[in-house]
Amino acid sequence: MNIHEHQAKEILKEFGAPVSKGIVIFSISEIKEKIKKLSGDIFVLKAQIHAGGRGKAGGVKIVNGLIELEKEAKKMMGKVLITHQTGPEGKKVKRLYIEEASDISKEYYLSCLIDRETSKIAFISSTEGGMDIEKVASETPNKIITNKIDLKDDGPNNDEINKIISVFKFNDKQKGVAFKLVKSLYDTIIKKDASLIEINPLIITKSDELICLDAKMNFDDNAIFRRPDILELRDLNEEDPAEIEASKYDLAYIKLNGSIGCMVNGAGLAMATMDIIKLYGQEPANFLDVGGGASKEKVSAAFKLILSDKNVKGILINIFGGIMRCDVLAQGVVDAAKEINLSVPLVVRLAGTNFKEGKKILDDSNLKILSASDLNDAAKKIVEAIR
Repeated sequence: MNIHEHQAKEILKEFGAPVSKGIVIFSISEIKEKIKKLSGDIFVLKAQIHAGGRGKAGGVKIVNGLIELEKEAKKMMGKVLITHQTGPEGKKVKRLYIEEASDISKEYYLSCLIDRETSKIAFISSTEGGMDIEKVASETPNKIITNKIDLKDDGPNNDEINKIISVFKFNDKQKGVAFKLVKSLYDTIIKKDASLIEINPLIITKSDELICLDAKMNFDDNAIFRRPDILELRDLNEEDPAEIEASKYDLAYIKLNGSIGCMVNGAGLAMATMDIIKLYGQEPANFLDVGGGASKEKVSAAFKLILSDKNVKGILINIFGGIMRCDVLAQGVVDAAKEINLSVPLVVRLAGTNFKEGKKILDDSNLKILSASDLNDAAKKIVEAIR
């Protein structure tokens, strides 16, 4: 789960991190009253969407005074921003963040994330703040320093923090603030079940202050049940409607850009299914894992979800029955297909628990369903069918 910049900064502030002072507005009429909380006459106006690259798309503006602020806010509110992370459809701006402008001297990059390979917390530091970190990684990887910290109650020790911030060449005053910042990032990622915290840029002002000028946070969906305070920050306007619908049925669904819809039980099998579709020259339209013990209703919901994507020209169902019974899957598919008048090719590969019973249900349905003997056969048949 992602959250907005202004929400991430509030969480960082809660843990003692130095953040820029700002306000969030949901309508232009809020500006005059809320702006009283800020000092100075120069402000930074930022569109709040779940995507990077806002500045290049016109989603970040420096403004002078209240009149210019209101003028630019009117232009930005409701605008559709298209960045390298939004896709061509873009995202509509429905909230704005206004903060006091900072007199920047230097920009850095600092992030903290879960390293799944080592089961440690990784800190990534770079002197190339304010840029796309992916570009820095590909073009100048020597400018990115990674330090991995063991999980422990008291967080990183002084030696570990020194290694994390060494690339920045801070003076003694800045080091003191940086030490607190690193500890606050560690505490946040542990106590809020975050999977990523990114500060880009982390700046030094001309008055020698260290400030988190921008902040991004991602959270582990599997831990949201124990973080109701984080769940309250969820903005459904920023999520794909199909993925929102999938979450109601506890389906693991991610929309992709291909033409073959996939329904599979098990993440590993789903990945293999998508790979073999690509091997035969087509692209998957989604990742969809119905889980090990899906009900008929859940399967039916998954099937309808796939067909809600107008790009889908065919469907491949690949089920290996363990806990998941093939007859339950088959009945759910038949019920959904009859309800929505299935009009695209459907290939089904069943194996495992009750697969004979499942195959009979499909055969007796009078629907145009192609059976496959194995995954290779299934991929070949669905690709041929949509051609």
